[in-house]
This record gives sequence, C-alpha cells and structure tokens, in this order.
Amino acid sequence: MTEKFEKFSKALDELIREGDMLHMSMQYIFMPEKFKRAAEEKFEDPKKTKKYLDDLPDFYTSYQSWYSEAQSLIAQILPNRLTDFQNYYEYPRVRKETTFQNYMIKDMLQGLRVTRYGNEVVADGSSAIPEFVQQLNIVKAAREKLNSTLIDLTNLLQADVFDSEVDSAQALAKSGFLRAAGAICGVIIEKHLQSVAKQRKISIKKKNPTIADLNEALKAAEVISVPQWRFIQHLADIRNLCGHAKGSEPTVDDINDLVLGTNKIIKNIF
Repeated sequence: MTEKFEKFSKALDELIREGDMLHMSMQYIFMPEKFKRAAEEKFEDPKKTKKYLDDLPDFYTSYQSWYSEAQSLIAQILPNRLTDFQNYYEYPRVRKETTFQNYMIKDMLQGLRVTRYGNEVVADGSSAIPEFVQQLNIVKAAREKLNSTLIDLTNLLQADVFDSEVDSAQALAKSGFLRAAGAICGVIIEKHLQSVAKQRKISIKKKNPTIADLNEALKAAEVISVPQWRFIQHLADIRNLCGHAKGSEPTVDDINDLVLGTNKIIKNIF
C-alpha cells in the first residue's frame, strides 16, 4: 500500500508541476509582452529570462498527455470531481453560440476565434485560461485529499489488485494456459465496470450483471462511447469463448488482445 501511495503521490506532484508550467505557457502565448516583462523582473538576468521562456512547454503539444494522466488519477482519488474536470475541456454538445463563458480548452486547441462586428474579439484561446486553471485546481485538490487521513483507499487498493491480476493473466497466457488467462481478464473487466457504474451512481437491475449488461448500462448513461462499447463487447466475446468447454478454442492472439484490452479498460474507462 505504501508503494502505491507513493506512486500516486509522485505522479500528482509531477502533474501539478507540469500543470503550473502549462499555465505559464498559456499566459506567454496570449500575453507575451506582459509575461516577458514579469519574467524579466523576476530573474533580473537576460540569460536566465531567456532560458526560462525557452524551457516553457508547448501547450498545444503537451496538454493532451497531461489531461489523460490527470483524468486517470482524479478518477481514482477524487471521482466525484471527474465530470467537472472533463467539462472544462469539452464544449457543450448543444451550444447556440460561442461566448467567453462557454469557450473551453478544446476550442483553444482547435484554434477557434470568435469575433463580431468585424474585429471585436468575443472569445479566443485566452478565454480557455480560466478553464485550465480550474482543471489544475482539481488536480491540486486531489493531491490534498491524498494527504488527508479521511481518504477512501478503496480505489487505490483495487487499482493495485487489478494491476497484479492482469500481470497474472499475462503470465498464464505465456505459459499456454489460455482459458485461465481469459477467465481472469473477464473477472477484472466485470469488477471494473461494476466499480465505474457504482461511482457514477448508475443503477443495474440484475443482481449478478454480466459484462454485456454493464457495458449496455454504461453506454446508455453515456459514460462510454459507441467505439468503447464495441471494444468491450469484443473482449466479452473472447472471454465467453474461454468459458465454454465445447466449441472453438481461444487462440494466442485472442488472449493477447484480451489481456491488452483489459489493461486498456482499467486505465481509460472510469
């Protein structure tokens, strides 16, 4: 548990450090002169100022990896804030017009700039700065919760168990025990989807739902996309092949796909 706690702690510290640098990068992009003057006052040395500005990350190429890792950690440490975190990135599905208030980070990455009366800027990339600050604040809140004695460690423990079980399935597959490896992966997927449904407060009617039941419920609640739903169903089909004594035998490629797919699900669906 200590090892897992330290892993999460270091990952959050790095995300906060990277997030602070990305915030600086956004300000430099949209307020270059003001930001440069502030840096010059801080360092009082042209060489140090130049190095600082040169070392700032490129927000456009660095943000997506930061966002993906932050999502994963927030889902496990602060799941009730995950939707808020995602909403600062994604613009509303129904948006009659784009304004400063509903301009999101995705708009900035797509280079959207809204004007009226010819040259009056309504919203541009700088409008996404407050949205990113809120995302960064949620990551910092997750860091604070990790330090709290009130933290619920269930998700961290479960993540540890799932990682270990995926490793076990992979080892079994390498030794030729394909059906056993497939059965383990099936259990992992089922437990993980149940956990996601519980966190999202999605009601499942069946007492003992299958992967297919959980997959349908998550799709209906728009927690997963149609491509993700199809992917999970494909993995469920391979798992079912492993559970039937009669019929076709699972191939090595089938099980490799199942193991890799299981790892992808527990890392990306929450």
